[in-house]
Amino acid sequence: MKFKALLCICMGVFTVLAVQAQEMSEDDIKTRIQPVGQVHVAGAKPESASSGPRAGSDIYAKACVACHSTGVLNAPKFQDAADWGPRLDKGFDTVWKNAINGIGGMPPKGTCADCTDDEIKAAIEHMIEGI
Repeated sequence: MKFKALLCICMGVFTVLAVQAQEMSEDDIKTRIQPVGQVHVAGAKPESASSGPRAGSDIYAKACVACHSTGVLNAPKFQDAADWGPRLDKGFDTVWKNAINGIGGMPPKGTCADCTDDEIKAAIEHMIEGI
């Protein structure tokens, strides 16, 4: 029985990694493996910073799809009223705080540690859109 449970966990991890790898474009991969530090030459123009918060659909596609597309570890599936209904009955703010702080098998902010609280909110709104 323990072997079956271990096998299921391993298969789940591999599935999540495979789904996430398929969702990544070449630009995403370059961003993930870029060096931590950067050299700036005196007199050169610095690269411009982000122009604002990312869209909920972008956050979902990069950080949430791995678990929320298939329901890994009881994650509510994308735009599935049956999965989201009991959670939303507790109030949107509760769902939002749980996403920020982590709940069950979900770590704080899921797999988007660099997301702002507003970006997490936008991702949740995207996942429940139309419910």
